Amino acid sequence: MHSLINRLFLIFSFAAGLSFIAFSAVLPPVISFSPEDYLADNQNWSITQSESDHIFIANNKGLLEFNGDSWILYPSPNESIIRSVYYSNGLVYSGCYRDFGYWKRDEFGQMQYSSLIEKLNIETGDNEEFWTIVSYADWMLFQSLDAIYLYNSLTRDLRKLEFEEGITKLIRLGNEVLFSIPRKGIFRISDGSVHLVSDHPVFRENLVNNLYKIDGQILVQTNTAGILTLEENPLKWGGTNANFLSELAVYNSIQTRSGNLLLGTISDGLLKVDNSGEIIYHITMDHSLPNNTVLSVFEDRIGNIWLGLDNGISCVNLNSAVRIFYDRSGKLGTVYASVIFEDKLYLGTNQGLFYKTLNAETADRTFDLVEGSVGQVWDLFVYDEKLFCGHNDGTFLVENSRWTQISDIPGTWCFKPVEGNADILLQGNYKGLSILEKSGGSWRLRNVLSGFNISSRYIEFIDKTSILVAHEYKGVYRIKLDESYLKVEDVEKVTSVDRGLYSSIATFMGDILYSSHKGIWRYDKGRGEFFRDEFLSELYTPSTYSSGKLISTGNKTQLWAFSKGSIHFIAPGKITDELAVTSIPIHYSLRNAMVGYENILEYDQNRYLFGSSQGYFLIDLGEVMNRQLQARLTINRVLARSLNQEEDKILSLSDGFSLKNRYNHLEFSFSVPEFEKYFTTEYQYKLVGLMDIWSPWQAENRVVFNNLDFGNYEFQVRGRVGKNNSSNLATFSFKIERPFYLSNLMILLYFCGTIALMVFVHSAYRAYYKGQREKLEDRARRELDYQESENKRRLMLLNNEKLRQDIESKNRELAISTMSLIKKNKVLNGIKTELNKLKSDSKDLKKVINLINKNLKSSDDWDFFERAFNNADKEFFRKIKAKHPGLTTDDLRLCAYLRLNLSSKEIAPLLGISPKSVEIKRYRLRKKMDLTSEVNLTEYILEV
Repeated sequence: MHSLINRLFLIFSFAAGLSFIAFSAVLPPVISFSPEDYLADNQNWSITQSESDHIFIANNKGLLEFNGDSWILYPSPNESIIRSVYYSNGLVYSGCYRDFGYWKRDEFGQMQYSSLIEKLNIETGDNEEFWTIVSYADWMLFQSLDAIYLYNSLTRDLRKLEFEEGITKLIRLGNEVLFSIPRKGIFRISDGSVHLVSDHPVFRENLVNNLYKIDGQILVQTNTAGILTLEENPLKWGGTNANFLSELAVYNSIQTRSGNLLLGTISDGLLKVDNSGEIIYHITMDHSLPNNTVLSVFEDRIGNIWLGLDNGISCVNLNSAVRIFYDRSGKLGTVYASVIFEDKLYLGTNQGLFYKTLNAETADRTFDLVEGSVGQVWDLFVYDEKLFCGHNDGTFLVENSRWTQISDIPGTWCFKPVEGNADILLQGNYKGLSILEKSGGSWRLRNVLSGFNISSRYIEFIDKTSILVAHEYKGVYRIKLDESYLKVEDVEKVTSVDRGLYSSIATFMGDILYSSHKGIWRYDKGRGEFFRDEFLSELYTPSTYSSGKLISTGNKTQLWAFSKGSIHFIAPGKITDELAVTSIPIHYSLRNAMVGYENILEYDQNRYLFGSSQGYFLIDLGEVMNRQLQARLTINRVLARSLNQEEDKILSLSDGFSLKNRYNHLEFSFSVPEFEKYFTTEYQYKLVGLMDIWSPWQAENRVVFNNLDFGNYEFQVRGRVGKNNSSNLATFSFKIERPFYLSNLMILLYFCGTIALMVFVHSAYRAYYKGQREKLEDRARRELDYQESENKRRLMLLNNEKLRQDIESKNRELAISTMSLIKKNKVLNGIKTELNKLKSDSKDLKKVINLINKNLKSSDDWDFFERAFNNADKEFFRKIKAKHPGLTTDDLRLCAYLRLNLSSKEIAPLLGISPKSVEIKRYRLRKKMDLTSEVNLTEYILEV
């Protein structure tokens, strides 16, 4: 009982000690994946890596593959737990319940499983599971708890070594293959037979789970008895830590290529032990592990350590250029400033000022709070062999970790030495500027500089009495001080730059720089203006801008700037004075720093401390500069979709793939198996045949092209980690076939159809133009006919007009002749009447009267009239005779006169009778014509 209590006490003490180490030590970054991340079960039993640097893990649900960006689960072939995986010669071997075999990548990039148990017709035990796989020459060895199966990958020969007592672990150590049998000891396989190595009681009583070789000595890792030497009388190994190591419950362990030991425990996480037994670090749940039970440990090609956990997966970036001090307790708070002074590391945070000693004996101790320093610490400045602290409550001196206030002006942002006067310091405060003075060996507040009360967080000297002050909301001011530094003489707003959020100023290589979201400007002291520095402004764009904070280190010969994707280090080159930029690809979301309050400390040679909100980073700049991207970029999958996306098609990764035209929506997935937690991988691509320029760099490892036209294409993609760390170029060539309507057959049909159409069109045009010609000819003929008809009509009109004129002429002649006859007869009648009045029987008178009567009754007048009348109306007599054939000549004469529309009075002289006699003749004529009383005789004759 007492022994058990002591044992538990030792375990507790060791766990407490390790927890102390885990809290205070600076550790490598750890990436952790939960079951929700990789979409499989929680337990992970074995890990291996392929030549493409992809990680494969044996999981309860199947085989997991990680390509650096995404996880893929290949279900277990018999739905059992996969216990072991091992990569060799392009194949991933795995072992599970009553089965072992290998996985091989097909042309589509997917892993396909082949069972050796089925191929070789091997009989296995009812409960046999295969826990370990190792290779030796051409042989693959599969170990269950009852037997070892030896498979020759070339000849396909199979051998089986069975052990009634069972087997705990199969181990390859150099050129030897060893294993442990419970209660019997450690054995070696040689020439196909089994040989005893050691049957010491300690190896019979404890489970052996690994063997190491250090300085020519073989060490045995047991599960609960620690690490022992493999010799006749085994000894505990580990120096002063031997007892601690013997109290650990180790489940899995490896020896790294550098010779260090990595111990995965059941309840204490992971320990790294060097070849002398010193514990280098200890990582537990207090440092990002999902849990403390480590089921498998694996070192990848570039030295990352992969941990298969009881609940998740972790990757420890053992060789990372970044180390982390992680304050999970929240005691420190957000780091705003840091400095090394008198062999102590001081951190100024929002919680106060903390420190710890840096010497080897106390390197692992935690940070202590400087008493009385609670509150915001804005700046730490070493000057005159003293440590000045800019605090929310004023200015303080820190001596031997004691806190002494020298200024009570609230809010000290920064300190600036004054050229030519070592006994004064200019400090920026919440409400302006003030002067600290050294008097009698002590520093004190001398005066406040009147005339300027704007918060002065950033100050840079132009000359001895001129300064620039930057305020992110108000802009940059040029301030003139008096010679005694008692007051501000002049304040002028600098208009050549705009104010900007998180903007700042800093001195670099003798020049004052101003930084904002629009770029970086350099101050021209002669002209008093800022001018854009095109080289430095390329560090970020408005879209990649995160902070304008500029930090000078290395006696102001080094400059640090920050963008969303990287921390940038700028310094003159070693050979030339040209500025060289080293980009540390740590994304701002991973930096976890207060934006605008970033801070950098030159920790030691080539290592820089970057403060965060939960501790700090240590960045080895030399390792960053020398770092080479070893992993190769691969195209993992090419997916083709149709327009309606009803069907997805995974394409073969071989070049020259041809696609039906409907599959013209392509998705490419690619990755660089780069497993750094804080270094962001970016990709750039182009599709030759569509775009001939590279896309902008992006973190997204997937790209989609929609509605591609038919033709030949080549997809090209490359990656980088940092601006100067590019990967190989990966390509994929493919062809999108022409649509059916553009196929050779259809083109032939189109050609034939075009010829037929041309012939048809030609014929149609000929017919059309023939018809048009005929229409034109017909129209011309009609027009000619019309013209002829028109001419005839015009001729007829002319003839008619001539006839009309003739008729009118005849009518005039008739009228003239008629009137002449009427006048003549009237005159003659008048003369006759006058003669008859004479009462004379003179023969001469009678002779005259007879002559007059003869002349009045002469037919010559009628003949003349009749000829004239016939000339004017030649058809009248024919028509009237046809209607009334009984008319006499006198009747026809009366009709002719009536035709001329003459009145009875006008007719009387023509007939040589009285008007009354004319009326009688008219009456008689009506009777002959059988006209009723309603019919007007004259109108009737006119209508004939």
